[in-house]
Amino acid sequence: MSPSEPDASSSTRVAALGGGLIGRSWAALFLAGGHSVAVHDPDPTAEGRVREAVEEAWPVLTALGLATADAPTGELTFHRDARAAVEGAGFVQESIPERVALKHQLYADIEPALDGVTVVASSASGLTLTELQGGWQDPGRLVLGHPFNPPHLIPLVEVMGNAHTDPGVVEAARRFYESVGKVTIEVRREVPGHVANRLQAALWREAIHLVNEGVASPHDVDVAVSSGPGLRWAVMGPTQLFHLGGDDGGIATFCERYADSFHRWWDDLGDPRLDAATIERLADGMKQATDGESIRSLATQRDATLTTVVAATQPPKR
Repeated sequence: MSPSEPDASSSTRVAALGGGLIGRSWAALFLAGGHSVAVHDPDPTAEGRVREAVEEAWPVLTALGLATADAPTGELTFHRDARAAVEGAGFVQESIPERVALKHQLYADIEPALDGVTVVASSASGLTLTELQGGWQDPGRLVLGHPFNPPHLIPLVEVMGNAHTDPGVVEAARRFYESVGKVTIEVRREVPGHVANRLQAALWREAIHLVNEGVASPHDVDVAVSSGPGLRWAVMGPTQLFHLGGDDGGIATFCERYADSFHRWWDDLGDPRLDAATIERLADGMKQATDGESIRSLATQRDATLTTVVAATQPPKR
């Protein structure tokens, strides 16, 4: 960090633009980090949903050591005017719907109200940083800060800048995220879907292909992941795991041993599309697998199990 580059993690005020599923999860995490959080959402029902989400997330945040008090110590405020939300904020997390025109309008509204040192990060998963930058007069303080859902629980954040990003801003964003318990990676070149979404899209493509080809049901394919390689992936990534699979010779030996097998599998991978028949097949499979259980109940089960997994596999917050 250069002497002129402020540390966003030291700022006590954070703005969360958007109070939807991602935005309210971010708000809970930022509060757990000891920040005051100003939320902007034009929906009059957003405040109730955000407060409920914070209350529900707090036991998880406490269990993970991300929250150290029974209740937030920072102030949680709500603003219909986005400019009021960002005034005085050292860090801004934008999580509004992924429509370019909508984001550009928001950026045009807030840019005059920002301090020259404020870092602005977008949670966008389907849009690129270049597309987002089109809404700014000066995009130098904007980065991609893409989380995995739910952000208060899943550690990963993908951070990206480019040639139009000011020096030190990517590093400042990473320091801020890490100060609230996140694990960051830097995306070094712009590609659709960034890194983690592309990886899960590749796996899901083959999962759908196996279902469409009658190899296994949607439920059994999911079990094959969650009770098999998914357990290992919670500990290490695929390349490091295969490095261990090469015994003393590591990844080089593994590749020598299994290159022919992998080439055969890769050549046979499918290329399905989410057409009407495939969607119906997946929906029927999930209906059978979940036996009428509600989305909210399933999400509660997911979060409870993930809390245990994250606590066991991630280093404690420094």
